[in-house]
Amino acid sequence: MDEALLRSLTPSVLAVLVRRGADFAAAEDAVQDALIEAVRVWPADPPRDAKGWLVTVAWRKFLDATRSDAARRRREDLVEEEPAPGPASPVDDTLQLYFLCAHPSLTPSSAVALTLRAVGGLTTRQIAQAYLVPEATMAQRISRAKRTVSGVRFDQPGDVATVLRVLYLVFNEGYSGDVDLAAEAIRLTRQLAAAIDHPEVAGLLALMLLHHARRAARTAPDGSLVPLAEQDRGRWDTASIAEGVEFLQGALARDRLGEFQAQAAVAALHADAPTAEETDWVQIVEWYDELARLTDSPVVRLNRAVAVGEADGPRAGLAALAALDDSLPRRTAVAAYLHERDGDLATAARLYAEAAQKAPNLAERDHLTRRAARLNALRRR
Repeated sequence: MDEALLRSLTPSVLAVLVRRGADFAAAEDAVQDALIEAVRVWPADPPRDAKGWLVTVAWRKFLDATRSDAARRRREDLVEEEPAPGPASPVDDTLQLYFLCAHPSLTPSSAVALTLRAVGGLTTRQIAQAYLVPEATMAQRISRAKRTVSGVRFDQPGDVATVLRVLYLVFNEGYSGDVDLAAEAIRLTRQLAAAIDHPEVAGLLALMLLHHARRAARTAPDGSLVPLAEQDRGRWDTASIAEGVEFLQGALARDRLGEFQAQAAVAALHADAPTAEETDWVQIVEWYDELARLTDSPVVRLNRAVAVGEADGPRAGLAALAALDDSLPRRTAVAAYLHERDGDLATAARLYAEAAQKAPNLAERDHLTRRAARLNALRRR
């Protein structure tokens, strides 16, 4: 049994049913029943047209489940007069699912879960493990999301920006359990890039590839974080970097700059530098200026302050930082780094310790605590 084939066909089969008028939740149940039937039947009798077989069986499962509902009788009768459903364009159908799963009525967490289930083909158990929540909790989340989008018609153009934000959320979850969400996000974004010619889709794919290329160097053998400047660049994935740069160049050539293209440009400049000391920080500041213009994001301005500190000196970075709200996540850690660069070890150590208390995860907290301890040790010498 080719599980990868079943997983790849799931979104397009689901989309065929929904496009033909099936309620999303009922269609998803019918597709799951068809997949179970495939696991039972295919080893002894594999079909010539796998997708056509799944569409036909799922449609029959859907009709069987709805026959007892008198309110749907007329729709069922009309549907049965149509030709038997066969394979439709996988590109168009799957693309519609992306837009449905990123529906504005869904919360970001629900949109991510539904995308992983409907488009990614992951099981509820796999998604729950990835998010470190009980399977029952994730099942309820997905069930609520399916009910929310049930009845939404595919007669309006989808919002590409919303779809990209959902995929970026998936990517940033990284890895946990037995599902590598970063790799899954790249797979889904490749699928979207093949379905739609949009520079920001290519920009997001480039950004993911460039970030993912550094993954092996981000942690030490003991699991501790390794800052970008201290990473072993020989462990970076050069093939992913080259592919990411190629996607970025193709997107920028369209002259329709968006935030993901600008972020990818920053990542490409880091990837292009043979050493941390050779990083083109002046050009990185210029790209952050573009990003600030596009998004007016305080997080972008925080990252820009770091870049300014590298390009023009730590005091210039601290001056840029002063304009940002003290409550901004990771602002204290950036202030600590810039004070360390400026030689004020006492202030830097204090701020590193303060930032550690605010850290969003254990790895980051341990990293900041070690930085504070190292500076305090240096001061005592």
